[in-house]
Amino acid sequence: MLSIYSLDFPLFYFISFSLFSLDSFPKSMDWEPLAAAKASISPYDLLFQALALIPFSHYFFAASFLFLIFLYRFLEIHFLHDLLTLFRGDPVTLTYNSCSDLAQSVVANCKILQGRYLATPWLSSPHLQTAFLSFLGRPPPLTYRRHLFRAFDGGTIALDWLTYTDVVGGTSCMPDSSAAPKGDKTPIVIVIPGLTSDSAAAYVKHLAFNLARQGWNVVVSNHRGLGGVSLTSDCCYNAGWTEDLRKIIDHIRCEYPEAPLYAVGTSIGANILVKYLGEDGANTPLFGAAAICSPWDLLICDRFINRRPMQKLYDRALTVGLQGYAQLHQSILSRLANWEGIEKSSSLRDFDNHATRVLGKFETVDTYYRRSSSTNYVENVSVPLLCVSALDDPVCTSEAIPWDECRLNENIILATTPHGGHLAFYEGITASSIWWVRVVNEFFGVLRISPHIEGRKKMQGSTMPKPLQSSIDQAPYLNVMEDGMVTAMSNEQTDAFVEDISDADTTHSKKDEGTISDKGTSVDLTDKLNPEKQIKQQVEQNVKDLIVPVQGRIDKLSRRSRQSIWLLVYISIITTWPFVGSVLLSVLKRRFKTFKPGTLFRK
Repeated sequence: MLSIYSLDFPLFYFISFSLFSLDSFPKSMDWEPLAAAKASISPYDLLFQALALIPFSHYFFAASFLFLIFLYRFLEIHFLHDLLTLFRGDPVTLTYNSCSDLAQSVVANCKILQGRYLATPWLSSPHLQTAFLSFLGRPPPLTYRRHLFRAFDGGTIALDWLTYTDVVGGTSCMPDSSAAPKGDKTPIVIVIPGLTSDSAAAYVKHLAFNLARQGWNVVVSNHRGLGGVSLTSDCCYNAGWTEDLRKIIDHIRCEYPEAPLYAVGTSIGANILVKYLGEDGANTPLFGAAAICSPWDLLICDRFINRRPMQKLYDRALTVGLQGYAQLHQSILSRLANWEGIEKSSSLRDFDNHATRVLGKFETVDTYYRRSSSTNYVENVSVPLLCVSALDDPVCTSEAIPWDECRLNENIILATTPHGGHLAFYEGITASSIWWVRVVNEFFGVLRISPHIEGRKKMQGSTMPKPLQSSIDQAPYLNVMEDGMVTAMSNEQTDAFVEDISDADTTHSKKDEGTISDKGTSVDLTDKLNPEKQIKQQVEQNVKDLIVPVQGRIDKLSRRSRQSIWLLVYISIITTWPFVGSVLLSVLKRRFKTFKPGTLFRK
């Protein structure tokens, strides 16, 4: 034990002086020696001597406490919040159009969306959840059956199938072991993984296993160059490339015409899926879809991922993953892109500048981000769509979520949770299940028996949807006739014209085989056999088809606003007045050239 008498003499007097007031000492006391000793002592020496008396274990505990506070804030841990709320979890916030009967009926039957989400207690952080999903994930054991699909440009896409029999009784022995049996009516769910992810990702296995166990046929559409398949063409995927998904859906639709189709997109795959739904609108054969942790606006996410130190770690990790993808296909990418820039890329933006932008033929990286963002297509989505996002997503920020657009669209239900990380959403004490997987399973189950979906089945059964065509391939076309006339012809009218000619040829052959006694019928046949008359009628019809829409637009414009017509008249007069005025002035000069004003007064 240290005694106060063991301290140095000046320190003892300094402490004594600070403890007692001057009035407690005799006034006759000589203070000069004490004042001189006090002046000779440095305050820092006294401080260090006092700190040296504190045991080292106390410093260790204090440093550990400060480090835990820093770690708690840096990793965005919310364990204390969960503890104070007695681990009841946070409610799920739903955003949808209150006037939509479909959304209200679906939400009323989805009990999980009406409940709460509680993260695994020892994963009470978006970063811990995301890291656990990436490195461990605890995926269920399963075995896919692979089918290789050849794209229109020669590219190869790996389709990994998983059915109910694969989950329950192992891989079944079928003649075609790469897909579901032909003519199967079981609903099919198409899964689009995220950036550099494939069917082997933990969250994809969780989703495929749970859906297949509930009786769904699941097919994972791997991106080009992923899933162990090499690039076989010069075309690569990106965040806005929807052509592969469109071809895959059409292929599966043709192979299983009686099976309802659904789709789930995750991360970048969600952006591709929503963009595809907005591009095709009501022409898509899908009955429902789900977008999990979509980036929505790539430009905002690019700014966000370079904002904080923790986000920069994710940026670097994703860049390393893309560089690994490029290494697998160096023989092709080194020829098409800036290979030196790819190797030196330190961020996603650098990689997109040297590789993605060049391969996609975009002018700048920001142009690529703007044109590929799915937020521009949300309002055109015409099928039931469930969107799930976590507000603490460390990769796809909540700042990019199009809240108003989702609220206006009657087909979209947006579900957000305060916690969950990026694609993780682990729940339970053992972190054996993923919350959004259960939500998607329940959402598709409700859609499957929904009366709105039954009506869509009848509509799709009666008419096969046609994909939207580019405006470049649409009418009017210019058709030059033999006499030099130029007419406008559309695709449908040209086809009809070809059919009319074939009918005339058929009638002509029938006339050679036998005689026709009916006079009226002979007149009709004579009209059909006259190709010049057919061409003239067709031209008149084409011109009428072009004029009628223009007249309708003008009538509609005049009905809406009379002022706009007068405004157009005013603009036309002002713009043409220099020419009209000069002509009018010259005419007046010629007319009144011999006119003399004095004659009027004389009369």
